[in-house]
Amino acid sequence: MTGTPTELDAAIAALTAVAYVAQVSDRHPLTGTDAGRHRVFLRLALTTTTDTPARRPDPAPTGRGGALIDLDTARATRRPA
Repeated sequence: MTGTPTELDAAIAALTAVAYVAQVSDRHPLTGTDAGRHRVFLRLALTTTTDTPARRPDPAPTGRGGALIDLDTARATRRPA
């Protein structure tokens, strides 16, 4: 995962709530246009059984939360570093 320290803390907390986090790497600072952001590698363990209810977060209210993007378009218009 990549993001600001605050974004990474929130993402790790959210993943910990729904999965067993087996490993979290050290934070690796990014450079260039991504300065101020970090990369973290996670190893998650998920188990599913018929006895375990699904633990999905409620959908974000309209107008809030992340937006979906078209990765092919984003890659085609991305400037080289």
